[in-house]
Amino acid sequence: MQHPPSFAALAIKSVVAHTVTYFLMGLLAASFLDYAERFARPEMACWMRPVADPMVMAGPLFQPIRGLVFALVLYPLREVVFGRRNGWLILWGALVGLGIVSTFGPAPGSIEGLIYTVIPPGDQLVGWLETVTQAFLFSVLLVYWVNRGERKWVNWLLGSCFLVTMLLPVVGLLAHARGM
Repeated sequence: MQHPPSFAALAIKSVVAHTVTYFLMGLLAASFLDYAERFARPEMACWMRPVADPMVMAGPLFQPIRGLVFALVLYPLREVVFGRRNGWLILWGALVGLGIVSTFGPAPGSIEGLIYTVIPPGDQLVGWLETVTQAFLFSVLLVYWVNRGERKWVNWLLGSCFLVTMLLPVVGLLAHARGM
């Protein structure tokens, strides 16, 4: 087994991998799952901001914080997840099981959400297309990157994707502020 990653390396890679996969899946979901219409429905509008809201536009800018939280959780588990052939599967299973299906609160699509909210089950489960896929992409990408960190092209590619992911919301917010 290879040497486990340092916290700094894991933090940087978790931040980048989460932010990039979050942005990609959010963009696809907003486009193909018609989030603008879904979030405008009464059962959703009472707690979801419209997709054109500046806070929603700024959402990707806050994702490095979540990536850092992932790194804090994964660091003590690094020998279980990284350096193993199917480490990505362990990570994905943990994220889906604990972060999507069995959250402690009534998040839509979770067991608690299906029991305690009035959101129709079909509307809740459609969100799995985004969240389960993002968890999958994050898991595969992070484990691949940590396990093969010596590949400079991966560092450059993901670093560039992260930079674009951070710049696009800023440009969108500036255009929104100018009334464009």
